[in-house]
Amino acid sequence: MPESHEPTALTGVVERIIFLNEENHYTIAEFRPDAAQGGAKPEPVTIVGALPGVECGETLHLTGEWTRHSQHGAQFKISSFKSELPAGVYGIRKYLGSGLVPGIGRVYANKIVDEFGTDTFRVLSEESGRLRDVAGIGRKRAAAIKQAWDGKRAERELYIFLQTYGVSPSQCVKLVKQYGAQAKAVLMTEPYRVAREIEGIGFKTADKIAINLGFANDAPPRLEAGILFAMETLQEEGHTAFGEEALRDLSAEMLDTSASLVTARIEALVATRQLVRHFPPSAADPLPGSGLLQLPVLDRAESKIAEVVARLRRVPSGLPPIKVEAALGWAEARAGFQFHELQRHAVRSALEHKVSVLTGGPGTGKTSTLRSLVSILKAKGVRVHLAAPTGRAAQRLAETTGGFASTIHRLLKYDPAVGFTSNESHPLATDFLIVDEVSMLDTRLASALLQAVPARAHLLLVGDTDQLPSVGPGNVLQDLITASRAPVTRLSVIFRQKGQSGIVVTAHAVNSGDAAPPPVAQTIEEVDTAGDLAFLAADSAEDCLRKVIRLCTEFIPRHYPRCDPVADVQVMAPMHKGVAGVANLNLQLQEALNGRGRGIRTQSGEFRPGDKVIQLRNNYDKNLFNGDIGTVTSVDPDAGAIKADFDGESHAFTRAEMGDMALAYAISIHKSQGSEYPVVIVPLLKAHFMMLQRNLLYTAITRGRNKVFIVGEPAAYAMAVRNGESKLRVTHLREKLAACAGS
Repeated sequence: MPESHEPTALTGVVERIIFLNEENHYTIAEFRPDAAQGGAKPEPVTIVGALPGVECGETLHLTGEWTRHSQHGAQFKISSFKSELPAGVYGIRKYLGSGLVPGIGRVYANKIVDEFGTDTFRVLSEESGRLRDVAGIGRKRAAAIKQAWDGKRAERELYIFLQTYGVSPSQCVKLVKQYGAQAKAVLMTEPYRVAREIEGIGFKTADKIAINLGFANDAPPRLEAGILFAMETLQEEGHTAFGEEALRDLSAEMLDTSASLVTARIEALVATRQLVRHFPPSAADPLPGSGLLQLPVLDRAESKIAEVVARLRRVPSGLPPIKVEAALGWAEARAGFQFHELQRHAVRSALEHKVSVLTGGPGTGKTSTLRSLVSILKAKGVRVHLAAPTGRAAQRLAETTGGFASTIHRLLKYDPAVGFTSNESHPLATDFLIVDEVSMLDTRLASALLQAVPARAHLLLVGDTDQLPSVGPGNVLQDLITASRAPVTRLSVIFRQKGQSGIVVTAHAVNSGDAAPPPVAQTIEEVDTAGDLAFLAADSAEDCLRKVIRLCTEFIPRHYPRCDPVADVQVMAPMHKGVAGVANLNLQLQEALNGRGRGIRTQSGEFRPGDKVIQLRNNYDKNLFNGDIGTVTSVDPDAGAIKADFDGESHAFTRAEMGDMALAYAISIHKSQGSEYPVVIVPLLKAHFMMLQRNLLYTAITRGRNKVFIVGEPAAYAMAVRNGESKLRVTHLREKLAACAGS
């Protein structure tokens, strides 16, 4: 079958189930389509997708699209289905003999169908006592078969009911897993509850189901769920708070209802503490709608940050006496060069203040400043802890300072059962905590980290405020700086390679708003190999893709033979979709760099030995975190398992766990935060205009350690640089910091 992304209908019988994931019911099956009127019997085809409750022998009415797998050929990818129990003797034999009912194998299935023929299903449902007429089936076995059959029938009826009301097959699985036999009752009485309690089923899905069930457009449960959904959506955009009037208007538009009805439900949510309202401190008699609203979890997280900062500033230092100027002289002698006054100021500030901030762009001396500070502290016997949000950032911090560094999750000893075991009640055993890449810290992680800092310890927060903000909600570093709750040292003098590094110079030019691109090569042959940054022109997405692949497969191996195109090169794109987006780049680069070898197919793609992969969400059991990058070391398609190496540690993954992984030949620029790579390739096209902004380009360029290639259109580069207005994040942290400082 040719590949087609147009919705297609297909009807036929399930002949054989090749693979079934019990966790999410993802199925690969052999399927025989119905013959056309008077036509020959069609050949079986492969179907893939979630098929909860489906067994061999069933007739399925499928909706989906034809796709083509590089190794396994044509496949029909299922988006929805309806099923019918088999009506003929052949289908009934196959259905019962598939093992779906404990106690009925192929032998007993044949005996039962021989006895009852096409009346078999009615007998099982209504006259199960007649099973004892079948040779070898006694009273106990008949009762067990009846019980198993009824359970299977109830499960099947539940799936049919759920799909009738717009629930997709994969969502059916989640509902049944969460609520069991009560899934139908929950959906009938509290459809919006599922949006709160089941990951992957949001308000829009719950709303569609509720309206199909007959819920009114202005029903209070619908309006309240919609308001909370609006807050969660704003949270995903980085906000921890939002203006009441703006939230009212946003919710009313989304819910297609009146502002007055939304206002009433906001009041109800505030009354039940599902929303927290703050008025400006100066407002003695605040106007209606002038408040700032927050979800309770974010309100608590911000409050804790403010409380800890105030406590650290209030409690005396626990450091031993240090003659700062003498220590700086000692550190300079040890380093072999004289520090710039800004670097001296940064060390002085960290030693003299309980909470301080160090910020600055690439090449401005942050590394040597931190190395000197750590040397001074170690010489004084101070217990120093170093941490960063990602494994790669922690590793780089350890290498550059000579101290031991860990991820924040490892530092706080996360336990899935209880959360972080280092906390306010059980603080870290440290005298001085240095945290790098703080711009990546969202509000909740920052809150957990700060609560674990002992009252007498010092805290130094290091970050680059010009990078992309955290993926999660909040703007912690910027809020701390703006609220003047900690002394800030901004390093601004470029030191790296005496100011001649193309990466550093270009990054600072981008940051200052200089939209003129670096020299542009029109062909790969013209690319300068001497400098550490190159711009290669591409006049279309297809041309960009071809040149990215050629850089990885030809140019880099030829000019940089010590550079591994898989391990050392990281392609980083602004967007996921499109010809030059993350998804397609991964498929094309996988084929170009690792096209051979038997892989294992999953919902998120195919994994082969040697593939570069990224962890997409935290897995605390494996001590792996969102953004960790590893390499597939072995694949066992028969067992549905792979092994992958992450930073020297081998981990085994079941097929279900592979849903939390993706290929990482290309990643999004957002996913690159906190990491540094020997070679970076950045596709940059005008088609990416939705994402093009200054801090995105700045972040991408500053991820490269030895070489950065920008591949694309100079006009897109200029568009990104000129778009210097980062979207403002609404938070309430500055107000809380001010309130705690004044209390």
